[in-house]
Amino acid sequence: MDAISMLNKQVKGTFLKNEPMAKHTSYGIGGPVRAYITPSDKNDLKQILIFAKNEGIDTFFAGSGSNLLVSDKGFEGIVITLGKSLTHLKIHGNKVEAEVGVMLGKIVKETIKRNLTGMESMIGVPGTLGGALIMNAGAFGGEISNCLNIIKAMSMDGKTRIYQKDDIVFSYRNSTFPEDEILLSASFILNKKPADEIQHDRAKASKGRKESQPLRFRSAGSVFKNPKKDLAAGYLIDQAGLKGSRIGDAEISTKHANFFINHGKAKAKDIVDLIKLAKKTVFEKFDINLELEIKTLGFSPGTFDI
Repeated sequence: MDAISMLNKQVKGTFLKNEPMAKHTSYGIGGPVRAYITPSDKNDLKQILIFAKNEGIDTFFAGSGSNLLVSDKGFEGIVITLGKSLTHLKIHGNKVEAEVGVMLGKIVKETIKRNLTGMESMIGVPGTLGGALIMNAGAFGGEISNCLNIIKAMSMDGKTRIYQKDDIVFSYRNSTFPEDEILLSASFILNKKPADEIQHDRAKASKGRKESQPLRFRSAGSVFKNPKKDLAAGYLIDQAGLKGSRIGDAEISTKHANFFINHGKAKAKDIVDLIKLAKKTVFEKFDINLELEIKTLGFSPGTFDI
């Protein structure tokens, strides 16, 4: 019996063998992984991680797949998601405790309801809390790490680790969580704010998102990080004349040039080719090397180089 079949017998949660990642990404793109696993609980997760480590199985941790591009050939390993298992959310006073499978939108909604400030600028940001923490998600000036307190994670040997916010370096769309650990939960300390002020900030962020982003199409959000605080990647791609550029069923959005959309049948290769086109053109015109914000899985080293 091979290692994947042995693991299948052990897992108490959901185990989908040779599962196409197109079913688990907002892009609707991606080939098969050896197994797509949703552990039933933390103990199930612990056993899966220990087994994968001992058997040398490549492991990737995914949230809801809202900022992920998976290659057409897939990934020769397993993908573990906590999006449907660790979903507990507790709010007491101004303290928020949430497991990483909770959708960010739910946390935003519940904190706004209680007149707690700190999350309202992220209204409409897709994905789970776990994914948001890893990439230090943010929008309209706010970042998830701003009001963070404590984070719990699990390493590949099944040990739980506790981090204070200052143990991790958070920067623009980046954090220094070890790549061989999966986040479990986090707590936040928020401040009270008058309801009308929070609603104003929420409405402003929501309006900005609807007006500037192609929300009706499949995408993975911003493809590139902004090179500087006052210099947007989308502006550079637009100025390079690339809005509306299309390869196969993939297109650089005419509404927001940092959103690359799937019109229905796009392949990962189409998105990759658009990424390389944008990187090459922006570098030639502005001498700026755009850096990916989306996460990628299953690609050979150098795939995105120009």
